Amino acid sequence: MTVPSHPDSDPRHSSSEPATLQLAIVPVTPFQQNCSLLMCTRTGAAAAFDPGGDLERIDAMLAQLGARLEKVFLTHGHIDHCGQSAAFARRHGVPLEGPHRDDKFWIDQLPGQGHRFGFPPLEAFEPDRWLDDGDTVSFGQQQLRVLHTPGHTPGHVVFFHEGARLAIVGDVLFQGSIGRTDFPRGNHADLIASITRKLWPLGSDVSFVPGHGPMSTFGEEREHNPFVADEVVGHD
Repeated sequence: MTVPSHPDSDPRHSSSEPATLQLAIVPVTPFQQNCSLLMCTRTGAAAAFDPGGDLERIDAMLAQLGARLEKVFLTHGHIDHCGQSAAFARRHGVPLEGPHRDDKFWIDQLPGQGHRFGFPPLEAFEPDRWLDDGDTVSFGQQQLRVLHTPGHTPGHVVFFHEGARLAIVGDVLFQGSIGRTDFPRGNHADLIASITRKLWPLGSDVSFVPGHGPMSTFGEEREHNPFVADEVVGHD
């Protein structure tokens, strides 16, 4: 199974072996948040992760992929990740799943935050399904595991595709950095525990899409990230 590793790469696979999962990344909103699109190449079904805004750009990438949207998944309740997600799911007539219920208070604030940050009018919403640690989500013939990863927000979740060795991590971890914890109900100790106890055990070979910026691997961050490298946190 191969996954294109760069957000600006041609969405067609260059591998000589057939792939079953295809990735495209569309930076959206003034915050340049990474909306990830995963397509099951066996079925043409796709999932959108954190379609927070710029919905026409996301639709254009779906068309470029030749994909049919089947699900919308959310990592957490911050405006750049989920602001227009309910409208996007409704536009396509698909379910909206995630994040964890502990981020409901963030989603409830979307109308006021949208006005504050100059977004189009936003709505508070209830997802079709709140997610818990250990849940699975699916689209097409693909399945991802859900990990509850509080710290940046209390209801943050990460999505992990075992076969592709790929994680969609939202704002938990970045190349060379970690998520902020100075927001309401953020917690630095929880964030470090989420990274070292939930993400690192998945394997150093796992590639991840962060909420902002370029992709990396858990192994690269365990070696070089100044906040959570093994030598910094004392992880064996």
